[in-house]
Amino acid sequence: MEILAFGVQSDEKPLIERAFEGHHEVRALDVFLNVDTAPIAAGHEVISTSVNCDLGAEVLAGLAAGGTRMVAQRSTGFNNVDLQVAERLGLTVARVSSYSPYSVAEFAWALAMAVNRRVVRASTRTRDFDFRLDGLMGRDMHGRTVGVLGTGKIGEAFTRIAHGFGMRLLGWDVVENPACRELGMTYVPKEQLLAESDLITLHVPLLPETRHLIDAEALKTMRDDAILVNSSRGGLVDTAALVAELRAGRFTGVGLDVYEAEAGLFFLDKSLEAVDDDTLARLVTFPNVLVTSHQAYYTVDAVGQIIKTTVDNVLDYTAGRRSANVLVPRS
Repeated sequence: MEILAFGVQSDEKPLIERAFEGHHEVRALDVFLNVDTAPIAAGHEVISTSVNCDLGAEVLAGLAAGGTRMVAQRSTGFNNVDLQVAERLGLTVARVSSYSPYSVAEFAWALAMAVNRRVVRASTRTRDFDFRLDGLMGRDMHGRTVGVLGTGKIGEAFTRIAHGFGMRLLGWDVVENPACRELGMTYVPKEQLLAESDLITLHVPLLPETRHLIDAEALKTMRDDAILVNSSRGGLVDTAALVAELRAGRFTGVGLDVYEAEAGLFFLDKSLEAVDDDTLARLVTFPNVLVTSHQAYYTVDAVGQIIKTTVDNVLDYTAGRRSANVLVPRS
């Protein structure tokens, strides 16, 4: 059987081809699945998708009509999949329930330190042989307060690094993590965390109840000199409200690896095109903002685990087995 994989990055292609060797053939495409590209999947029983693929009702209907019966999502998040429609159409949907939490936690810290110590601005200057220090002053993290919204595996990994810096640890989650408690974390209401934290980092899933978790009100609760990092999902932050606060001169720094309207932009080369997203265009102009293109997970360790789990999910499907990764079971 030939597996059709959408949205495969060039670094990822040899890994996914090697992983399926001896099991199934795989055809890796760099295009993302959407309404226009869905017809490519015709005749393929199993397809694999990335987080920025469109698996809404119209696309799923087209896949089912073309003979697709299984979707293997190469990510933990699945907010791009209409699960109710998939179930109605008899499509099996599986995801990667977990992979290296260190990849995302370490990158979140990279963003935090980059905006705190003005690394991008300093690098740009020195490339022009400008070695002044004006405007590059940062702050010690030691002794300051970090607020971790979401203390699952990734939040815990971030907290362990923060503990190494010698920071005061505040947490917020629907379920407390004993490991974070042992590190000295105090769980507090979200409003208190936002008001008291020098650094705020987001590690919660995007659900209807967490959409715009950081909205206009939450942003106003934060300290004027706070640092905000989001390496989870773009929809957790109301970007328009964030831009308004940045225009008012607030926040020491903002590091974003995700953006709520990133579909159709991130993972693609738009350098020769006019991007019509005014909010994103304004966001990247602020000198205290660093935006990266959803790369926090992108290590050989994490991607390797994601691909291995994806292969296992396909093999489970063909063997009629069901694992904890299945979101919509085989009908």
